[in-house]
Amino acid sequence: MSAAVNPSLSPRRRAWLRFKRNRLGFWSLVLFCTLVVLSLGAELISNDRPLIVRYEGQTYFPMLKDYPETTFGGDFQTPADYLDPYVRQRITEGGNWALYTLNPYGANTLNYFAKAPNPSGPSRDNWLGTDDRGRDLLAQLIYGFRVSVLFGIALTVVGVALGVAAGAVQGFFGGKTDLAFQRFIEIWGSMPELYLLIIFSAVFAPSIALLLVLLSLFGWMGLSDYVRAEFLRNRQLDYVKAARALGVKSGQIIRRHILPNSMTPVVTFLPFRMGAAILALTSLDFLGLGVPPGTPSLGELLSQGKNNIDAWWISIFTFAVLVTTLLLLTFMGDALRDALDPRKAEH
Repeated sequence: MSAAVNPSLSPRRRAWLRFKRNRLGFWSLVLFCTLVVLSLGAELISNDRPLIVRYEGQTYFPMLKDYPETTFGGDFQTPADYLDPYVRQRITEGGNWALYTLNPYGANTLNYFAKAPNPSGPSRDNWLGTDDRGRDLLAQLIYGFRVSVLFGIALTVVGVALGVAAGAVQGFFGGKTDLAFQRFIEIWGSMPELYLLIIFSAVFAPSIALLLVLLSLFGWMGLSDYVRAEFLRNRQLDYVKAARALGVKSGQIIRRHILPNSMTPVVTFLPFRMGAAILALTSLDFLGLGVPPGTPSLGELLSQGKNNIDAWWISIFTFAVLVTTLLLLTFMGDALRDALDPRKAEH
């Protein structure tokens, strides 16, 4: 039996301690945050340009500036290809040196000097192999994970903001306002979301911003029901009635009194909503309705794996990244739900 939480601590502190005691959820949070931070610095981990080049007494920073091949003794004025064996030889001989990233490939790097046809399996040059276009799979997964996580965070933030606002208005004012909102949600929820995505993808150029707007139009409704229920319950409590009797404005009552006490379902559902957002983006990319072509995408890699059954490494490694991400979010959500559940609070 776990040790009881000190009742003298604040509710937030007690909830945090209950969350930390869930080892699976806590270490899932640590691992997920570590992966997100590493992906934010993807250019420092996987890049086809060196971090620093020291050539003939001069220091160059190829990640920050394009240098022509002639800068390193080449023959052409075009930007240097640092995967070219000739360029590599020039910047590493005669006392010259270059500091490369851990994986010397970018998100859309095509290695024209590869020894095997594409898609090629895991090798010394490409640790996880390449896709059918010759791009390094490890680089694709790193950058694709970053795109998925950032999109998931953005969609979660927008959906939570809209859902909390709609639920707060319904629950606080009730009556005809609540009735009108409920009828609107029923009508809006019956709209064919996938058909709208197909139509808009045919009319407008694909973009992450457009995808974020379209999914946000439908992603707020599920959360608004929980916030509405919390507001309907909390508005009947004595402290709210006292605030009204003192003449406190409705906006202040909502923001300062009811909302902080109605955020438990919102916080609890955050990891699950983020996982759903990542899965939605992956599914749309798999169908060709997601991010613009050329953007690193887990869904596109899964589609490549389906079209190239023999290239097992594409499906296996992409599926492993996606499943690991969703599992970490699920474990975090379960731990957070238990930590905020008043029935499981220890006194």
